[in-house]
Amino acid sequence: MKNYQSKRLSQLGSAIFSEMAQWKEEVRASGMDVIDLGIGSPDRPPSDKVIRAMEQAVRKPEVYGYPTSEGSPAFREAVARWYKHRFEVELDAESEIVTLMGSQDGLAHLAMAVCDPGDVAMVPDPGYPIYSASLVLAGVEAYFLPLREENGYLPKLQEIPGEVLRKAKFILLNYPSNPLSAVATRPFFEELVAFAKRHELLVVHDLAYSEMAFDGFRPMSILEVEGAKEVAVEFHSLSKSFNMAGCRIAFMVGQKDAVRALRVLKSNIDYGVFLAVQEAGIAALEEDMEQRESVAGLYERRRNIVIDGLAAAGWTIPRPRATMFIWARIPEGWTARQISREILYKAGVVVIPGDAFGKEGEGYVRIALVQEEDRLREAVRRIGEFLQTVRPSK
Repeated sequence: MKNYQSKRLSQLGSAIFSEMAQWKEEVRASGMDVIDLGIGSPDRPPSDKVIRAMEQAVRKPEVYGYPTSEGSPAFREAVARWYKHRFEVELDAESEIVTLMGSQDGLAHLAMAVCDPGDVAMVPDPGYPIYSASLVLAGVEAYFLPLREENGYLPKLQEIPGEVLRKAKFILLNYPSNPLSAVATRPFFEELVAFAKRHELLVVHDLAYSEMAFDGFRPMSILEVEGAKEVAVEFHSLSKSFNMAGCRIAFMVGQKDAVRALRVLKSNIDYGVFLAVQEAGIAALEEDMEQRESVAGLYERRRNIVIDGLAAAGWTIPRPRATMFIWARIPEGWTARQISREILYKAGVVVIPGDAFGKEGEGYVRIALVQEEDRLREAVRRIGEFLQTVRPSK
């Protein structure tokens, strides 16, 4: 019988995620209460205003026709207003914004839109899995940028080989970062924009976690850098900041040619985001501009519970300044996969081994702050007991 699965599928994603799902089901089947700190999906609903906007919109007969693949003018205009409000960045709603079915939609398709097979694109290691998977789909060669703790998880741009730079179409980075919870400041973004101009690169910046920052830190948009719109695009999502993960709505903004290319590709793939969801997205952005309390305070409290609790149990982890994740160096003597499996089977807590995000992730785990505070305290208690009673096997 013929094989009806393409070879590229074997190169997508990480087998670790499938393995973790199997482990989780085995533990649940044994009767153990599982606290899932694995997948970064918000555990709260959107605000009442956003839900009401959706309720009202679904009753409008006109929303049930095909939307446009680039997004409604009203939603794109709301995005432009929000970028001006949040970052002091001016955007042309007509030519510099494209609406997406979640940022993963755009991240998965961008390489197809701006690259040709055989081109090179630079992506972070560790990095969100779709970054490299999108290159497999597009037939583009990946050059992995090692992001290491000793450099603040920033790439050393000067160490990228010249032959890579000559073939590369874009460099993709993500600050605040998933999975690293790392952040970048204006001097780095200024250096990155100048670097991109010198080497004729498109910068692709994933800014999905800009509204989830702590201790007074305010992440910036790369488009705040003078001249960045000539060489950069930026993704943003309503999934995390506004608890709308299931709604599947996001956008890419910036460099006009890249925006146009993604629009053209998407016009051949889909008909865009359901108009009722776009109206809910408008409500979310407008509410935020009215100084709605952000989700940052919630995740800052959760971060403190986990960091302080694990420190008391003897596991000291740097306090991240942003995102819904903790990136934790594991105790000596374990591999990332080994300790993740043992924490699940012995303590009933799901964490993700760092090598799920690339080879540079070995030696770390990612902990998602996606449970209520009492469940996080219970998870910390269980992990603490595990650390006191179990030692790594030799």
